Amino acid sequence: MAIPNPYAQYNNSKVLTASPAELTLMLYDGAIKFCNIAIIGIEQNDIQKAHNNIIRVQRIIEEFRNTLDRQYKVAEDFDRVYIYILQRLLQANIHKDKEILEEILEHLRSMRDNWVEVMKANKNKSAM
Repeated sequence: MAIPNPYAQYNNSKVLTASPAELTLMLYDGAIKFCNIAIIGIEQNDIQKAHNNIIRVQRIIEEFRNTLDRQYKVAEDFDRVYIYILQRLLQANIHKDKEILEEILEHLRSMRDNWVEVMKANKNKSAM
């Protein structure tokens, strides 16, 4: 019988006990991580590594699109941003373009930072 990896068990537990807001933050972190790995893949001329990680970022962005609460007007704005990022990811993957991925990283970091601020604001409201 194989001994379970404690790190994998911890990560699994972290996901299972996370709030929806924390899960969203984890997805942003994952997208940023995979985008960075794709850039490294391009720099190393490892086309498969770049491709696989760009696809991972695409899947995360698609998940964001699929889970938008479309009853709110702002969801349309987010959807447009996500569509733009998906189009740029496609171009980055076709051309293995590091500059496009760096642009995407800027967007992802900005969105992640904004999400952290939203989480803090909501935490402060609930503490009052």
